[in-house]
Amino acid sequence: MIFAGYIALFIISLALLLKASDVFVDGAKEIGVAMGISPFIIGVTIVALGTSLPELATSVSAVMADTSDVVVGNVVGSNIANILLVLGLTAIVAGKIKMDFDIMDTDMPLLFISSILLYFVLSDGVFSFFEAIVFLIGFVVFLLNSFSGKKDTEDIPEKARKIAWIYLIGGGLVVWLSAGYTIMAIKEISVLAGVPTKVIAVSMVALGTSLPEVIVSIMAARKGHSGIAVGNVLGSNIFNTYTVMAIPSFFGHLDIPSDFISFHIPYMIAMTVIFAFISLSRSISKWEGVMLLVFYLYYLYQIINYTP
Repeated sequence: MIFAGYIALFIISLALLLKASDVFVDGAKEIGVAMGISPFIIGVTIVALGTSLPELATSVSAVMADTSDVVVGNVVGSNIANILLVLGLTAIVAGKIKMDFDIMDTDMPLLFISSILLYFVLSDGVFSFFEAIVFLIGFVVFLLNSFSGKKDTEDIPEKARKIAWIYLIGGGLVVWLSAGYTIMAIKEISVLAGVPTKVIAVSMVALGTSLPEVIVSIMAARKGHSGIAVGNVLGSNIFNTYTVMAIPSFFGHLDIPSDFISFHIPYMIAMTVIFAFISLSRSISKWEGVMLLVFYLYYLYQIINYTP
């Protein structure tokens, strides 16, 4: 009964987490449009930040609950899920993801650099305060690069703007509250089931917190806004690597499991290279989407069969 209760708590709190993130994204998109930001930039910044809030919230809560090995598992697992699951499902459902923009110019190199930097920073098993500051600076540079350029503002009624801000603030507050209960449930489930928290983080939590990216990207692609879909994945991964790693470290020491250096992060880097390779044609076909899903199923298989 106790185990079932924590499972129920996990499902309910995660559902609230995802719904609150969805509300946050709605507000963020309205504000972004009012600021005259292009669909791709909205996706790579505002929407990406919004859909990545669950990762940040659960990671901070994990550190405060003394289960900091959830953080790196959350970051790496979510990044892998974003590339393989989000892009894979989006390409399959939409038939094809077309890109009328060049992500190889700046955004893809920045994503690759963030992945490589994560590997080298964590290779000694320590994530220091100085490294956290460097990561935050890297994220600021990414934002400045993304928002640079001409903007064409769109007139939105004052009432609609106020509602958007309410969605943004209210959704953010619920995200933080529900994240705490999600982590509490995960911690108890891992103890009762005898499963390491890092395994749950890299699978259940990473998969659950990636659902906003899945939903937003699929809906965006179906409506012809491929810029939001691809930008969402790019921005979310960069946000995860820099911010979701850095901010939780200010709340306590981060545990870096050795297998993340030997397998999980190298696999994430390899999938980033594949993402770059299939993006050279400025489109991701349905069959390439199937291939990405196969890679994700292989990753889950490795997690299930991993013996601590």
